[in-house]
Amino acid sequence: MEFFNIKSSAALIFDEFFQNADSRTENWLLMSSPLPQTIIIAAYIYFVTSLGPRIMENRKAFDLKGVLVVYNFGVVALSLYMCYEFVMSGWGTGYSFRCDLVDYSDSPQAMRMAATCWLFYFSKFIEMWDTIFFVLRKKNSQVTFLHVYHHSIMPFTWWFGVRFAAGGQGTFHALLNCVVHVIMYTYYGLTAMGPNYQKYLWWKKYLTTIQLIQFVMVTSHISQYFFMKDCPYQFPIFIYIIALYGLIFLFLFLNFWYHAYTKGKRLPKVLQAQTWSHHTNGVMSGNAGHEKDE
Repeated sequence: MEFFNIKSSAALIFDEFFQNADSRTENWLLMSSPLPQTIIIAAYIYFVTSLGPRIMENRKAFDLKGVLVVYNFGVVALSLYMCYEFVMSGWGTGYSFRCDLVDYSDSPQAMRMAATCWLFYFSKFIEMWDTIFFVLRKKNSQVTFLHVYHHSIMPFTWWFGVRFAAGGQGTFHALLNCVVHVIMYTYYGLTAMGPNYQKYLWWKKYLTTIQLIQFVMVTSHISQYFFMKDCPYQFPIFIYIIALYGLIFLFLFLNFWYHAYTKGKRLPKVLQAQTWSHHTNGVMSGNAGHEKDE
């Protein structure tokens, strides 16, 4: 009886919470319920950590050079498009970079921002192929906790972002993420093209620095909320989630930087031709643990 009451209370809280959801995005792909994406994410984790490595254990690694070139530059193009849309739907057309509220109206500008948020959310599923390519190429050492954690948590949390707060100051980190992806996937696309392009990759050693700057900017921007006297942001919980996300990944990247570069465990070797056979496909917005195995 007590269990039934707890279950009923939980269902009531769930229903009340979803009454405040954004009706504009309710019928969009994957938006009706968090269950479909949860199944996709669970299947992704199972494949890249268990099923995939077992399938590939006694098989020859796939040569995906051509696929990686198309994939990486495809993500670059998509990221450029999302940068443009985020700028045109708010960040370059009226947002103050301080207390920017979500516009829930059906105006063209508001709908454009909501659509861009959904596209950013959907792009996180596309980026899961980063890890799948690692597995198919038998680069299992690149399938780190941080790598899988990032690719799992981003789409899961962004479902709630699109469903409840598609716009406003909570999307600044998405814009930064797209900018970083343009840079990083360009690098990974060029590496996939072979050693003839190594002369264009002198900036490889700055990739982790770019990531660190990204998370400092995300944390600094979102933390303004805690010092504003009057900012009626509609769903403050997302502010806390983004702030926590920024701090966690800032710490993880600083830890990666220390062990990989300060202690000299992973110094850049772009000028050494023999390292090209070890280049792997790149990832995310959070690339610690996704660096190329050189």
